[in-house]
Amino acid sequence: MSNLQDITLAFIGSGVMAEAMIEGMLKEQLVDPSHMVAADPRLERVQELAERYGVKGTTDNREAAEAAQIVVLSVKPQVLPTVLKELEGGLLPEGLVLSVVAGAKIKVIAEGLGHTAIVRVMPNTPAQVGQGMSVWTATGEVTDEQEAQARSILQALGEEIRVEDEDYLDMATALSGTGPAYVFLFMEALIDAGVHLGFSRRAAHQLVLQTVQGSVAFARQSVHHPAELRNMVTSPGGTTIAGLHQLAEKQFRDAVMSAVQAAALRAAELGKT
Repeated sequence: MSNLQDITLAFIGSGVMAEAMIEGMLKEQLVDPSHMVAADPRLERVQELAERYGVKGTTDNREAAEAAQIVVLSVKPQVLPTVLKELEGGLLPEGLVLSVVAGAKIKVIAEGLGHTAIVRVMPNTPAQVGQGMSVWTATGEVTDEQEAQARSILQALGEEIRVEDEDYLDMATALSGTGPAYVFLFMEALIDAGVHLGFSRRAAHQLVLQTVQGSVAFARQSVHHPAELRNMVTSPGGTTIAGLHQLAEKQFRDAVMSAVQAAALRAAELGKT
């Protein structure tokens, strides 16, 4: 039996990530749709989710949150201050707040809501297809049962890692949060390279997608470090080493590491605003 059975969940903000969470939990049969409430200022969005998933809908954030044991904050960072004022003092005392708001510190959420049982999560884009990576932390007021419930929600989106220090969420933002953009850019470059060689764009696209997917699957099954897997593909004097030499010449590894570091610094800066 799901540890979310008979729990009411309210999604404050019903955008892409909220929909991914709703869809993931329903797919895993963790909760009945009648126990989920989607709140959004756009009536057409609320109606869309209600029709698609059978959840309840409202344009009133406070109404959605007042009867929910778990309140999911999934709004844009710029509207969070307004939303916190709307919800202040309106949550169940024993309720859990789960925030996926980018850059929003636990302290800001706790002070804005007057509520301290908070789980903060850094998910990523592949969560939309159940292949996400979520990094999360919890305040001391979150009970063991609530932590288990949060874990169940996040596992419906893919994999999850709990960390003790909130600072790790800025690091996760730079690595797993922005990481898909680096992967997509690499894939785009490979596709363009294939077209340059003479493949049709459609064929190059298929070749690259399957190559990336197969490489990830192979790395997951293997006990070897990626460096060892790379060496397995690299024959002396062969084509792979010629290509790798060019990547080294262009400082590919340093560029990736610098990009992640820059993203981490930016995440820390945004967290201070």
